[in-house]
Amino acid sequence: MPKLIKVYLQQIAIGFGLSAVFTAILLYMNVGNLGHLVFNSSDGLLGLFLIFFFNGLVFAGVQFAIRIMRMGYEDDDDDDDDRGTPIRAYDPIPIKISDGPARRG
Repeated sequence: MPKLIKVYLQQIAIGFGLSAVFTAILLYMNVGNLGHLVFNSSDGLLGLFLIFFFNGLVFAGVQFAIRIMRMGYEDDDDDDDDRGTPIRAYDPIPIKISDGPARRG
């Protein structure tokens, strides 16, 4: 299995683990009376699964994005970059401005 696929599956597992912890904290703290709604409603388990699943998708995506962004090289100072000659900084040329009436047009 390619290394990137292994990394992706690992980050998915971590993301859904974080989602399980987050959902458990939501229920324990009874945020927005969510615990009462989940445990006393006939559709509570469906709601619980949906909260877990969609938070898992978000957390897995964020976890994978963080992992990919941290895979860069340590030497990113572009000291050996050879992209051509730099743009020359020209000196400004003074321009004479008259004090006459403003033109509308």
